[in-house]
Amino acid sequence: MSTENTRALQTAAGDELVRLIHEVAPDSLLPILENPAFDETALSLLLQRKDLRSEFLAQILQRRRFMKHYAVKKLLAFHPHTPRTDTLRLLRDLYLMDLVQFTISPGTLPDLKRKAEDQVIAKMAQLPLGQKITLARRSPARIAGALLAEGQPSVVKVALSNPYLTEAQVLRALAKEKLAPIVVQSIATDPKWSHFYNVRVALLRQPSTTLATILAYLPELTVSDLRELAAPGVLPENLRHYLDTEIQRRLEKKR
Repeated sequence: MSTENTRALQTAAGDELVRLIHEVAPDSLLPILENPAFDETALSLLLQRKDLRSEFLAQILQRRRFMKHYAVKKLLAFHPHTPRTDTLRLLRDLYLMDLVQFTISPGTLPDLKRKAEDQVIAKMAQLPLGQKITLARRSPARIAGALLAEGQPSVVKVALSNPYLTEAQVLRALAKEKLAPIVVQSIATDPKWSHFYNVRVALLRQPSTTLATILAYLPELTVSDLRELAAPGVLPENLRHYLDTEIQRRLEKKR
C-alpha cells in the first residue's frame, strides 16, 4: 500500500471514511485502526463486511477502546472469520436472545452452536415465563426440547410447534423418567408429533400415557416392538395383558 493510501486511512473522516470502509481491500485495512475518527460506529459498519481477514479481526480484539462496546462484541462473535477461541470467549458476553440468534445463524460451526445452546439451557431455570415462551417459539431444536421437557403448560404447546424441533429432541424428552404428565398428554394429542412411529413407541413407555392412547397405538406397532414392550419390567403388569392380546391377534390373523 502506498504512503498516500495509508495516510488516507489514518486521517479520513465523514463520507470519505465511509467510502474507504466499503472500498479498501481487506488486506490493506490495518491503518484504519489508528484513525481517531474510526469509532465504534464506523467499526460496526466495517464489521458488516464478510471478507475481513482473521488477522485484522484479531487486531480489533486487542484494542480495549473497541471491545468495551457490546455492539462490537456481538458483531465479532457473529463474524465468520473471527478466530474460534475468541468467538468462544465472546459468546460468554452475549445477551440471551443474541445467543439464540447465533445458534440459528447460517454457517455457524457446530461446536460453537452447541456452546451457545449450552449457555442458553444453563440460564433457563432463572428465566421468566414470558421469555421462556419466546424461546420456545423461535429457538433451535436442543433448546426447544429442553423447554419441552421442563413441563410448564404454557411453554409445552409452543415448543411442540417450534419449526426447529426435531423428532430426536421429542424422543429425548420422552426418555426422561420423571416427565410431567402435561408433556406426555400434549405430545400424544399433537397433530404432528403424535403420528411419528418412534414417538408412539416412546409414549407407551411413559406411565402417564392414557389407556385410550395406548389401545389406539397398539394396532400400529410391529410385532417385534410389541414383544419388546411386553417383556417383564418394561410396562406395568396391567398393561402387558393388552399387548399380549394384540400379539396373539396378529399371530392368529397370519394363520
